[in-house]
Amino acid sequence: MTVNILKLSVGTESIDTLEEWQSGRMKIRRPNGKTGEVWHTTRMFPRRREDVLDGGSMYWVIRGVIQVRQKIIDLRPVTGEDGIERCELVFDSELIPVRPVPRRPFQGWRYLPVEDAPPDLSESGISVNDMPPVMRMQLAELCLL
Repeated sequence: MTVNILKLSVGTESIDTLEEWQSGRMKIRRPNGKTGEVWHTTRMFPRRREDVLDGGSMYWVIRGVIQVRQKIIDLRPVTGEDGIERCELVFDSELIPVRPVPRRPFQGWRYLPVEDAPPDLSESGISVNDMPPVMRMQLAELCLL
């Protein structure tokens, strides 16, 4: 049964700044020799690994609003320089805007069941891709998106 992951994108101001940050990370050569991947390292490894890899996505909370998702393509165990085991989440590079939904702050990540995930903007019939990010957030706060 597919399950998604929900995570705060700390320090990100908009979908555009998340994309810029990830583009910069794609150029970094990592210890495993891989480049060109979009990844995020987190402390806890999802116990529902198979469910996440069965079509799950990372839903990013930006400035208190779920705004975008990315397909998760792999979960890898990695050991940090401090010797602590962590999880490397590897994503598809495409950022897919979703219907904005307000979300309170939380620590770490959370599972997000498919039935609770906001729909993609392309599926909702709303065309806001050309709208400035600030306007999108304001409309979401007013429950107009």
